This record gives sequence, C-alpha cells and structure tokens, in this order.
Amino acid sequence: MTAGSPPRKSRRAAPLAPGAQTLDLERYVPAFITFIANKLSNSATAFYQSNFGVNVTEWRIMSLLAIEPGIPPSRICQVIGFNKGPVSRTLAEMQQRGLITIRTDPNDARTHSISLSAKGRATHDKVIVAALDRERRLMSCLDASEQEVLIDLLRRLHNNLGAVTGDT
Repeated sequence: MTAGSPPRKSRRAAPLAPGAQTLDLERYVPAFITFIANKLSNSATAFYQSNFGVNVTEWRIMSLLAIEPGIPPSRICQVIGFNKGPVSRTLAEMQQRGLITIRTDPNDARTHSISLSAKGRATHDKVIVAALDRERRLMSCLDASEQEVLIDLLRRLHNNLGAVTGDT
C-alpha cells in the first residue's frame, strides 16, 4: 500500500459472518473517485486560501462564472453538484467581498443573474494559472493519449450518474 492509498483489510479484524461482503477499496470506483475528490478539494482549499484568499467552492463558482457569465444560482448548483443552501451562502459571502455581482431580474424578483466583478475576474485570472498547473502535475503520470482516455471515461461516468442518482 502506498502513502494515501485506500486501506487494506486488517489482519486483526473480526471474522465476517458467512456470506458477508466487504468492499475492495483497491477496486471500488466510487471510493477512488471520492478519495481523489476529497484530497484534491482539501489541498486546493488550503492552497487557494493561503495564496489567493478563496476556498475551493468559491473557485469552482468563479471558474463557472468565467465560462457562463450572468447565470442563475440554479445553474451553479446543477453544474457543480451542490445544494442550494451552501451555494447561496457562498454567493452572499463572495458578493460581500466584491468578487461577484448579483442582479435581480426587473420582471421577476425571484430570478437572479450572477457575474464576476472586476475584482473577481482579476482573482480568477490569478487562480486559473495555479489550477491548471495543479492539473498538469496531477496528470503528469499519464501520457497524452492516456489523459484523453481518462477524460473520456470520466465524462462518460459523469453523463451516466443518473443511473445511480435517479436524475435524468
């Protein structure tokens, strides 16, 4: 087992009941994805916070707003997979710090569009350099064709999430 790899079965564990199953954490894909995501998020938050004053959730929102300016909060929730509450709180904090602007639709007060402010765009433009470098370093163990295969496989898994989430 390498540092940070999933734990192996303990030799001191209590015996399993006949027919009981356990996960093989060396092969269980949801665990691998979760472990990778958690470790990436934790290290990104620490790095982005100390170097740019934003956490990983703020960065995810900023990167999405750079791609889709003026989107509503519901779109942010849909893309990054967060619930409305945490996104709303993060947006309020980002607005207070001058990173985003939130505009209310004059025809429907329930509808909002969110965009990066000038300060938010400047922060985004600094963080993206570090984010792309982190990605490059993470992917450096794969050659270019392996990277393309991995991206394709991850995209296919992402598109198939409805098979387990019930979403279509």
